[in-house]
Amino acid sequence: MDFSQLLAEKTDIILDKWILAVRKDRRIESADDLSYTAVKDHIPDVLRAMVTVLSKSQDNDIQSIVTASFQHGAIRAEQGFDPAEIAREYHLLRTVIFDALQADLLEGTPVEIIRSMRLIDAIIDEAIARCFKSYVEERLRELKQLQLSLTLHNEELTRLISANQEYLSQLAHELKHPLTSIIGYSDLFLRQQRRKTEIKDNYTNLEHIERVLRNGRQLLHLINDVLELSRYEAGQIKIQLAPTHVRELIDNVCEMLEPLAAGKNLQIVVDCDRAPEKPLTDSFQLQQIVTNLISNAIRYTESGTIIIMCQMLENQRWAIAVSDTGVGIAPENQAQIFEPYFRVSSSDRPYLPDSTGLGLAIVSRLVKLLRGEINLVSQVGVGSTFTVIFPLEFEF
Repeated sequence: MDFSQLLAEKTDIILDKWILAVRKDRRIESADDLSYTAVKDHIPDVLRAMVTVLSKSQDNDIQSIVTASFQHGAIRAEQGFDPAEIAREYHLLRTVIFDALQADLLEGTPVEIIRSMRLIDAIIDEAIARCFKSYVEERLRELKQLQLSLTLHNEELTRLISANQEYLSQLAHELKHPLTSIIGYSDLFLRQQRRKTEIKDNYTNLEHIERVLRNGRQLLHLINDVLELSRYEAGQIKIQLAPTHVRELIDNVCEMLEPLAAGKNLQIVVDCDRAPEKPLTDSFQLQQIVTNLISNAIRYTESGTIIIMCQMLENQRWAIAVSDTGVGIAPENQAQIFEPYFRVSSSDRPYLPDSTGLGLAIVSRLVKLLRGEINLVSQVGVGSTFTVIFPLEFEF
């Protein structure tokens, strides 16, 4: 019996059932927001190559499996999958294939059954190995880019610290933990490369890479915020006015931050039907303001909804309001919330580890730069609403 032909005939069915299984599996959360095509990725190539390997009349096409699974790993790294999710994907693929072929396999001879099952297992195992290899390489490539960016930012940061000692102690404390982690794990990878030994494709090494990247991104975010604040204080931010499509700008920011909200099962609602028609403003600085406000709302909200509203006001003014159902801010802290490095905390709820205490400080300064004002209405345990108001006529 030619099981390769049966597999070829059932490829589309297998693919559909596999994608459905991936979407239903709660251990593969990274696939929740991906399209059908994005989930499918290079798996059809793996299945087609599997057909030729199972065939007794065709030459084995193991190289196609190597190529397809290698590309699949790189894509999954870009999509934010973790190693366990990738392994789970292939486990489900193996299960779906055997389920689809089970009735036909039972009609074959014992030799045919054993041969087919061994080949399918070997192909899946090879695909996982190649996929993990490309996943690791993609993560290491990202790590190298991050290292270069951090090096460039470090030079600028050194210059700033030399010029301003006011926040040196606090800044050093914030940088210490992620920087120590990055140095330690980066040194580990460098020593492995010097010995020219391959990084084994196991979860431990992959988690090391993920940890380096997480700490590196956190450090880079902190440094970027410090630099942004320092540029404002030094008067180095120059505004560039142009008619700006506010609704489109807000939609783009929400689309960018949607994965963060989805990760916490938060709903983002946009109400911009009464937004002004292309007001004159600096679109880049406005995007910075909106991004900081929405990401801050997501960070401090565990359940509920984030609402973004944009509308015209009286006296030739317009406003953007970002409301959340988060933890809220106590009245005694609201006056300090826009100060650099200030973070709200309490005995039962310490400040979040990924908070730099600079986001709202940057927002308030950019709003002022655009001749606007920012207001806060907040209640502990209920939520907060940040409203920025800008004039339609920009006066220098």
